Amino acid sequence: MAERYGGKYSPGGPAGQRAKPTRRRDPAGARVNFLFIVPFILVLSAFQQEPVGMAVDLVAFGALMLAAWLTREGLRAEAAFNERRVAKRPAIPRKIFASVLTGLGLALAGLNPETLSPLNPAIFAVLGGSLHFISFGPDPLSHKGVADGNQYQTDRVARAVDEAERHLSAMKEAIGRAGVPALNRRVEVFADTARAMFRAVEDDPRDLTGARRFLGVYLLGARDATIQFADLYAKSGNDEARRDYEALLDDLEGSFAARTEKMLLDDKSSLDVEIEVLRERLAREGIREP
Repeated sequence: MAERYGGKYSPGGPAGQRAKPTRRRDPAGARVNFLFIVPFILVLSAFQQEPVGMAVDLVAFGALMLAAWLTREGLRAEAAFNERRVAKRPAIPRKIFASVLTGLGLALAGLNPETLSPLNPAIFAVLGGSLHFISFGPDPLSHKGVADGNQYQTDRVARAVDEAERHLSAMKEAIGRAGVPALNRRVEVFADTARAMFRAVEDDPRDLTGARRFLGVYLLGARDATIQFADLYAKSGNDEARRDYEALLDDLEGSFAARTEKMLLDDKSSLDVEIEVLRERLAREGIREP
């Protein structure tokens, strides 16, 4: 007789067994915040100069602030790329562009409008761009794919996981509007469960067909339900709506965990078959005792 799935993520599972959410540290860190602070020195000095000097300093300020923003986004994109087993390289090399803009901004900051000597700006540009590149490194410049290098399979998996990650990000952003930290953690736990499926699909792209409705339809529905719940709860604090939403997350976690486990068991069964076939072949050829 078939048994009902009853893992730790299942509705009604044992209390206290739900996994704690994984803390996702911002890869940008304090050093990027420093890049946003330093350019304000140019704003303070800009209004103490003649109009030309002021304009040059303000343009330099804009270039350095854009470089800081590109650096932060580039580090986040690189962290997401490194976390996944199948991923396409970032479409825009943000950190490389940031290095160029840093050099440009520092060159403008070192420009003397009265003499227009190119020596100081050139030194600042080379040193600034080089130090930025050494500090933050380049962007990922090649795709990460499946073992056989099948670009079509790589693209299919990468697109599906990208879409699923966007749904999870939208859920996290929406639930924050409810103003309940416990629900934020609850969504993080569900996101960790969903990402376990993402990793399983990346390990074996053949699982994508069976998991596609989870990565697409189910997560899209979860995103829409989260947005509607967060807006309602922020206005009314409806406890019944909260219980229904938490029950929905329980059901989704159970379904995702069960499907992931089934994919892993199927992969193990396929491996066992391959091993058995190889053993029989070796035995027939007299290389191994039957």
